[in-house]
Amino acid sequence: MMQNVKPIIVTDDETGLEYTLEFSRESVKFAEARGFKINDVGDYPMTKIPELWFYAFRMHHKNVSRAQTDKLLDGLGGIPNGLLERLGELYAAPFSALTEGQTEENPKVTVRL
Repeated sequence: MMQNVKPIIVTDDETGLEYTLEFSRESVKFAEARGFKINDVGDYPMTKIPELWFYAFRMHHKNVSRAQTDKLLDGLGGIPNGLLERLGELYAAPFSALTEGQTEENPKVTVRL
């Protein structure tokens, strides 16, 4: 079963817009196709934290630009405790669908090993 991690909700207090941050297999593929590696976050935080933040918008808000997500990140006035850990958990959650067996009630393909 896919790991259940509570999404991050971000509210832009200037506009009142609310954003739900989480990852799907598609949004992780989108990040990977652009060269993003989650392990690089610790080595290159000034570059990779804003990238991870941007990619977290992809699942629910595909039309939000990198400039907009950078502005929201800057608007935090610093990264709140727990934010990076939750982003990492959200990024990792879709992998469980690939590695923890069948996730659908009625799968359309059967594998015997």
